[in-house]
Amino acid sequence: MLVSTYHEAMELYPPFGPYLIRTELFGIPLAVRWYGVLIMTGALLAAWLAGRRAAARGIDSDHVWNQLMLGLVMGIAGARLYYVAFEWERFAANPWSALNLTTGGLAIHGVWIGALLSAIIYTRWNKLPFWEWLDICMPGFLLAQAVGRWGNFFNQEAYGGPTTLPFGVRIDPEFRVPPYNNLQLYPPDQLFHATFLYESLWNLAGVAILLLADQRYGKLAPTGKRWLRDGDILFLYGIIYSLGRVWIEGLRTDSLCLNGVGGDCAGSIRVAQLISLIVIVVCAVALYLNHHRPPADAAVAVPAGPDDDPRLTTTAEVGER
Repeated sequence: MLVSTYHEAMELYPPFGPYLIRTELFGIPLAVRWYGVLIMTGALLAAWLAGRRAAARGIDSDHVWNQLMLGLVMGIAGARLYYVAFEWERFAANPWSALNLTTGGLAIHGVWIGALLSAIIYTRWNKLPFWEWLDICMPGFLLAQAVGRWGNFFNQEAYGGPTTLPFGVRIDPEFRVPPYNNLQLYPPDQLFHATFLYESLWNLAGVAILLLADQRYGKLAPTGKRWLRDGDILFLYGIIYSLGRVWIEGLRTDSLCLNGVGGDCAGSIRVAQLISLIVIVVCAVALYLNHHRPPADAAVAVPAGPDDDPRLTTTAEVGER
């Protein structure tokens, strides 16, 4: 009895439904979902952290807040387009239904595409250093992912298969995917892997690693310890997040597969795992190449002209000539 009570105390179950607010205002339906609130909370925390990091590098922190709305719009659009592209058969009969975000279907790899495009646009328009800008933003971006994942908890989605762990998540029958909606095999008190929790904790650990690495070996580290180059934090982010996504995705029951959605992706592969493996390889290669090229401010010899004294100058000075 004590063991049963202990397990019940440890299990995860949302104290509220998916809605923070659900009412009518002058006859007009008004609904605010926890998922949306948590995404915005994560975005604001990300901007706050990125603003502090930008200011420490002498970049106006207002740029972070100015880009926030562009990044949100393009990120969400990218997330939805990415999902719809892999699930077009579901939306083909009624393409307009793809605009209804309340039906689920936002993919983080699509967010990457949209957010990256927004960064390209914003840094070019405002003449900001692109790679350094991404390095500034990535720890906050990962923090936003850690917070936003809790939206899955309130929606009772993105959970894993059955588990005997005491801190599993309890899922109501109406939110279960087959075959877990068979209450004879999987009773109402069956616990499932809390994959949203695993990813949230993994992301928080990743934030700590990125910040610590940047502090000790980044641009603001003491002279002689500045091992990291522009772009490295981005590449480390890609490796860290993707390593976690590979194993966590393997536990989920609602994965986007190359042959559909849900189950164990029998006869196919989970799209997120495939993309994550590709990202790991690409970022590892990029990190290697980034450290096997001359730094941007490396000194190079310039041949002496008739009116010049032999000297060393930087590559930036060569370009100015």
